[in-house]
Amino acid sequence: MKHRRGEAQRRDTSVPTQEDGRGAVRTVNLERPGGTLHDTERSHPPPWQLSSRLVIAVALVVVLAAILVDVGRYYHAGSHGPRSIILPTQPHSYLGLYQRGSTSSYAGVNQFAHAIGRQPNIVSYYSSWNEPFQERFAAAAVKHDSVPLVQMNPDHVNLAAIAAGRYDAYLSAFAGAVRSFKRPVIVGFGHEMNGSWFSWGYKHTRAAVFVAAWRHIVTLFRTRGAWNVTWLWTINVIDTKFGGVPAPTPWWPGSAYVTWVGIDGYYFKRSWTFAPLFGPTIKAVHALTHDPILIAETGAGKAVGQPAKIADLFAGTKAYGLLGFLWFDADGVHDWRITSPAALDAFRRYARTYQKPGS
Repeated sequence: MKHRRGEAQRRDTSVPTQEDGRGAVRTVNLERPGGTLHDTERSHPPPWQLSSRLVIAVALVVVLAAILVDVGRYYHAGSHGPRSIILPTQPHSYLGLYQRGSTSSYAGVNQFAHAIGRQPNIVSYYSSWNEPFQERFAAAAVKHDSVPLVQMNPDHVNLAAIAAGRYDAYLSAFAGAVRSFKRPVIVGFGHEMNGSWFSWGYKHTRAAVFVAAWRHIVTLFRTRGAWNVTWLWTINVIDTKFGGVPAPTPWWPGSAYVTWVGIDGYYFKRSWTFAPLFGPTIKAVHALTHDPILIAETGAGKAVGQPAKIADLFAGTKAYGLLGFLWFDADGVHDWRITSPAALDAFRRYARTYQKPGS
C-alpha cells in the first residue's frame, strides 16, 4: 500500500542513499523486510517484481495467441465474418457409401467396410422435411473417420414457402444442431432437381423457385453460424434423348452458394461406360463452375457385370480428376448391393488406390 506523503516525511526509517547496481541512487524504506522502495522516489523495480511481471506478460501473450489461432479458424483474414471449415479437395480421395438404415445402426456400414478392407470416408443419409439433424449418425461417422452427408428432401413441400421464410424455425433448429456438432458436415438440398421424378424437380417446380429456396437455406445456415457445412449441389446425369433430363444450368444458384457439385448416375446397361454416362454432365458443370465434383450417388446391378463397372467407375473418377464417388449399396430401382465375391474383390482391389484426403 502506498504511503501518504505527510506520513512518509514524519517517519525517518530510510537509508539516505543506495546504488541499485546501475549507478542510480534511490531511497530505501526499511519498514518491511526486504526494503521496498518508496513509490515517489523509485527509479527501478526490484528483480522479483520484474520476474513476476515477465511471467504474467508471457502468459498473456500465450493466451492471446491461442485466442487468435482459434478465431483464425473461423474468420477470413481481412474479412468481416466467419468462413467455412473447408474439406480437402484432393482428386481421387473420397470413397462414399449409402447403406439403408444406417441412421438407426452403423453395423451395415461396418460390414461393408470389413468386406472391402477400408472404411468409407463419406457416409450419407436422406432426411425427410421437418426431420431433425441425425446427430447420433453423424457422431458414428466421425468416430469411423468419415464425413456425414445429409441430403435434405423437401418432398411435397412448397419451395416458394421455403424461400419466403415460412420454414425458418425448422431450418434454424437444423442449422443450430449442425453448428453445435462442430465437425464438417456435407449438406445437400433437393438433389436431382433436373429430373422429373421428385416434387421439387423439373416439370413440377420452376427452376427459379428452386434457386431462391437453395439460396435462402444457405444464407440462413450461415447467418446461424453453421460454417462447418460443405454445400453439395447435386444433379442427375443429363439424358436428353430418352430420359428427358435437361442440362442443369437453370438450377445453378451461383458459386457463392455452392462448395461442391454432386452428380448422380447409374450403370443401367452392360454397354454403358463412365465417359458416355458422366462425361457430358461433367462438361456442362465445368461451363458453370470450377467447383470440385463428386459422383454423389452411383451403382451397377448384378446383371450388367458389377466387377467391370466397379473398375470402370474407379478409373473414370481418376481420369476426370473428380473427388471420388459414393456407392448406393441398397435395393432400389435395381439391386445395387455388392454381394458377389468377384464384385467385392474388385472393390477391395481398387479401393487401395484411393489416398486419404489431404495426404
